Amino acid sequence: MSHLPEPPSGGRRSTMRDVAARAQVSFKTVSRVVNDEGGVSPLLERRVRRAIDELDFRPNVGARILRRSDRRTASIGLLLEDVANPFSAAVQRAVEDVAEQRGVVVYSASLDEDPARERALAKAFGARDVDGLLLAPAGDDQSHLAAELRAGTAIVCVDREARNLPVDSVITTNAVGAAEGVRHLAAAGHRRIAFLGDRSTIATAQQRFGGYRDTLHALGLPVDPALVVHDVHDVGVADGAVTALLGRPDPPTALFTAQNLVTVGAVRALRRLRLEHAVALVGFDDFLLADLLSPGVTVVAQDPTAIGRTAAALLFARIGGDTSPPECRVVPTTLIRRGSGEIPAA
Repeated sequence: MSHLPEPPSGGRRSTMRDVAARAQVSFKTVSRVVNDEGGVSPLLERRVRRAIDELDFRPNVGARILRRSDRRTASIGLLLEDVANPFSAAVQRAVEDVAEQRGVVVYSASLDEDPARERALAKAFGARDVDGLLLAPAGDDQSHLAAELRAGTAIVCVDREARNLPVDSVITTNAVGAAEGVRHLAAAGHRRIAFLGDRSTIATAQQRFGGYRDTLHALGLPVDPALVVHDVHDVGVADGAVTALLGRPDPPTALFTAQNLVTVGAVRALRRLRLEHAVALVGFDDFLLADLLSPGVTVVAQDPTAIGRTAAALLFARIGGDTSPPECRVVPTTLIRRGSGEIPAA
């Protein structure tokens, strides 16, 4: 009985030559099996695949890319505001589900609303030759990605439109959704409706504030600057902002919070002050357990799963050769009534 070679020692990865020696076949036979080229008998293929399993052999992806005529890497990059945020996490999962069906790996990272980080990470992903890039723009100029476009990298923007870059985008009805939330509060008799928004430099935050402001004007209600708080970027800041608003001599009777973490901070403040059944609240973006609170939180819900799937479908169409003019797909919001937005004005 012939002696079979032992697996490589010292932490070295197995190579195709190790597999060939283990299976007692030629290097070319192993190459054909690994690259699915055919021309190998079933018996030899079984021996090679058994050796691959025994040696825990993993093909060199870089080498396989060099052999492909299209130089595709079967990978895409995903750059979102914060992958820990429930909205971003849902978008990411939807993209991963679409990519997995195509055998494509997704590299993801958080931008933290930092334009410099957007440039650095886009450059880093480009250096890894991703086939496409999904991006939630952090800065107000995406022209730095023009070189990636020229090099053949497909790019689709998600949640926000690109500026100075002709690419597809998938967005939601920010102004329309905010307007619906404000009208809902006004219908319950509220006239002093506070606005708490994300960073004022963000396009989506500007659009949601525009929907709030324009709706108050349309209803004949004043926009009181004392009830408008911008740049509320996390739960703690939101908690403090709501506490300050409700401590005023003429506090608002309702709150419109324009981002999910801002809504969470508002809920904490209301519950601590024991005003959750007295002050109405409508938030933009849904969040986990919003329906289990007392009262449940009324929200203008985006559909991050639809946004992610739509963006991924557009990206893979571009990777596949679609050269039609760039388009902007719009995914509508939905007002979900749960109790907090239905509290009447005192």
